[in-house]
Amino acid sequence: MSRFKEVQELVDSLEADFTKFYEAGNKAAGTRVRNGMQAIKNLAQEIRAEVTAKKNAAK
Repeated sequence: MSRFKEVQELVDSLEADFTKFYEAGNKAAGTRVRNGMQAIKNLAQEIRAEVTAKKNAAK
């Protein structure tokens, strides 16, 4: 479950930048959002690989 917490914390950390980008048009915040979303994507891929490995090891 610690991986789930990592995803939650990463999403939560981006909230302010989402607001700055979408509501205030801050382009630097948009860059931070893009970088954060890439980090979420990479973390999700790592978690998917872990789940697959654990699922296949149980067979």
